[in-house]
Amino acid sequence: MVLPTLPLTGRPLADVAVYSVQRRTGARNKRPWIVRWSLNGRQRSRAFRIKPEAERYRSALLVAQQRGEAFDTDTGEPVTWQPLADEVRAHEWARRWIAEQWPEWAPRTRTSAIEAVSRLLPLLVVESAPPPPAQLRAHLKSSLRPDGALVDEEAEKWLDQWSLQLRQLTRALLAAVDQRIAVRDNGGPLGPATAGRYRKVSRACIRRAVELGVLDSDPWPPSPRGRSQRKAGRASRAVAVRELPDPATMVKALRAIATHQPASRTYQVMTAIAYYAGLRPSEVVMLRHRALELPTKGWGRIHVTEADVSFDEPGEPKTGARSVPIPPALVQILRSWIDEHGLEPGDLMFRTRTGGRPSFSNWSRALQRALRSIDAKAMRIYDCRHAAATTWLRAGVPLGEVAKRMGHSVETLVSTYVGALEGDEALANERIDRVLMS
Repeated sequence: MVLPTLPLTGRPLADVAVYSVQRRTGARNKRPWIVRWSLNGRQRSRAFRIKPEAERYRSALLVAQQRGEAFDTDTGEPVTWQPLADEVRAHEWARRWIAEQWPEWAPRTRTSAIEAVSRLLPLLVVESAPPPPAQLRAHLKSSLRPDGALVDEEAEKWLDQWSLQLRQLTRALLAAVDQRIAVRDNGGPLGPATAGRYRKVSRACIRRAVELGVLDSDPWPPSPRGRSQRKAGRASRAVAVRELPDPATMVKALRAIATHQPASRTYQVMTAIAYYAGLRPSEVVMLRHRALELPTKGWGRIHVTEADVSFDEPGEPKTGARSVPIPPALVQILRSWIDEHGLEPGDLMFRTRTGGRPSFSNWSRALQRALRSIDAKAMRIYDCRHAAATTWLRAGVPLGEVAKRMGHSVETLVSTYVGALEGDEALANERIDRVLMS
């Protein structure tokens, strides 16, 4: 339904259209009632748990439209609805910001943002606040999602009572938060990439309040890191290639994974994919039969188009889709696995007896047990991917080809696996000599 906008002032009015309340179907929709409207041709929507809430919100939009109120082009709501910094608390603002950005975020970005904000909000509380409830982090991870549920009423009451108002966010306070957000729960430091991601999301949340005029200035202090420090951070990402197993050790480890345990065969095949194809663990668990090309002889191929982005939720791989050639050894392993389980083209390759995603922790334990049995050094599941990259590089595969198979840029590949390239200088000198002498 579209109602005419009545000009009560002399200013030009936005083109606003308000539509009927709609209901989304599906058991997973915790906010099924949707209010839709458009502002200057751009579609807007907001979801609610119950129909009366949606009807009240729609009615308020209609009243503002009929009065000729100005609408904010960023939020899509009437300008008079904009909160003041001394009227909104940090956790309330975070929920509003996430709901605003949610439709434009990819699934992986949503998960990352929720994780970052769930770490930020417990730090934005008054100094005299008591220790937070044990379930606060779990409560935030659920309730921060626009379609999430309130997990713990005690945690929500704690936030309502102790969260700071936006106007109380000073530069000194946020400088301390900037440091504390990079610390693990046990007091140890987070990885540089993880800490940087948390800081980036947290700054964006607060900066949005500045962009919308809720705060007069950005209270988050600028990063003190200079260019040389950023370069040092990139260099620290290099993999310790000397700690990775050689191909012979990986073959022994793969054989040792299979035991009398029913799930061990699953972890054996998953590890073989991570090593022979260089797939990320999140990509392995979402691999489907139809993504495989498995000829009876020679090399095959895996089309990597899906990854686990949030607790068994499929999404796009971290660096986009790619196609990876796989050696005959892996082709035979996968053909045998498909025959054993009678998989259809659309089926996921690896599922538990209950139909869920295999556990990463159980997968890791199976790998560690196999490595101990052959007296090899411990390694992470992800190190199988690193071992694949270093094997390819040491075999003389061109950098561009290795980067394409890994889903990296050549720059990232070189900075990450620089140790695997140390023998290239002598080889390059030998090849140049042959050309100069000819």
